[in-house]
Amino acid sequence: MVNKAEVFRALHRRPAPDDPLVLPGPWDAASARVFEEAGFPALATPSAGIAASLGYEDGRTPADEMFAAVARIVRAVDVPVSADVEDGYGLAPKELVERLLEAGAVGCNLEDSAGGVLKDPHEHADRLAEVRAEAAGGLFVNARVDTFVRGVADPERAVERAALYVAAGADCVYPIGAPPEVLPLLRAGIRGPLNVFARLDGEGPSPAELGARGATRVTFGPGLQRRAAAALREIAARVR
Repeated sequence: MVNKAEVFRALHRRPAPDDPLVLPGPWDAASARVFEEAGFPALATPSAGIAASLGYEDGRTPADEMFAAVARIVRAVDVPVSADVEDGYGLAPKELVERLLEAGAVGCNLEDSAGGVLKDPHEHADRLAEVRAEAAGGLFVNARVDTFVRGVADPERAVERAALYVAAGADCVYPIGAPPEVLPLLRAGIRGPLNVFARLDGEGPSPAELGARGATRVTFGPGLQRRAAAALREIAARVR
């Protein structure tokens, strides 16, 4: 039987700097199938995109509904699926890992802020280490670093947090909101895979350009869901 977690982990060993792993973010089973049919080797759910599809504001999705949505996406495709589970919904590491594995996820995003406030990085590193130990290699842990989106512009603060999380066993680090111009500095200071957010409005660097600046993998957050919603609004206006 194929170990999808190991397949997913192997996808992060990229052949060239300008060839990052591009992970689109499905918000339901139908969008997941579209991305799989397009040839993407893996997917990464966005919590905000799933929240919108379920009728919730970002950060307001009940844990049960989020895990159920992830499970539906996983069932719809054959490729590995990593899940954004925000800050873990207050679940103990053992229960969090059990629920992710029950849903069929091969990885997870975990944020280091809650309620708009950065967590103590040492305490968060301890939590990441517990999650990693409970998963026993069965989950690819992507540690989100929220300094840039919480108003801390100094990239060294992101590097410091990232170092703690990598030491705790995080497989990848995600300094969300990092300006493209600081990516080379982050790349130089962070060991292991680096997740970078890409814009879909044509204003930011392309995935290949982000890869050349240091990104190992590129994700889009809820950007694809929002683009799809905008297209649907245009269609609705035409047929009304």
